[in-house]
Amino acid sequence: MKAATATQIEPQGCTNFKLRSLGRVVSRHYDGALTECGLKTSQYSLLSHVIKLGPLRPIDLARAMNVEASTLTRNLKPLLVAGYLTQCEGVDARSRLITITDAGRVKRVEAQRLWRSAQLDLNRILGADRVLALHQLVDDSLELLGADAVAVAAQES
Repeated sequence: MKAATATQIEPQGCTNFKLRSLGRVVSRHYDGALTECGLKTSQYSLLSHVIKLGPLRPIDLARAMNVEASTLTRNLKPLLVAGYLTQCEGVDARSRLITITDAGRVKRVEAQRLWRSAQLDLNRILGADRVLALHQLVDDSLELLGADAVAVAAQES
């Protein structure tokens, strides 16, 4: 292995900790904006995915959102109880479909207005150029760390 030269800069600190810290701060920002309509960002995202993807099985929704089934179940419960989503029979007796209700559509429109305000506020605070660069860096990193890359890295270690 080659020794680092004086011109190479090695990252300091834990990348995971830094990303989680940023994620928590950004989540609090959006959650704070959405409190007015009584939703969390995870719930807003769920409503948005169901609107976009139409009636779908919970397993397909979990895959689309890149969350574990147990996380999806926990996040679905309050939306089902509130009447924003329904779970009905699917194509056979063992499958279920998640659909959005009229009340859910109304709630999502309300939340979307608040989310948009939070997004614009974040763009103002960080600056549009920094947000664009952050988006590109995240997209590039996600592509590089795709499921195949992560699996290979795990096997190599």
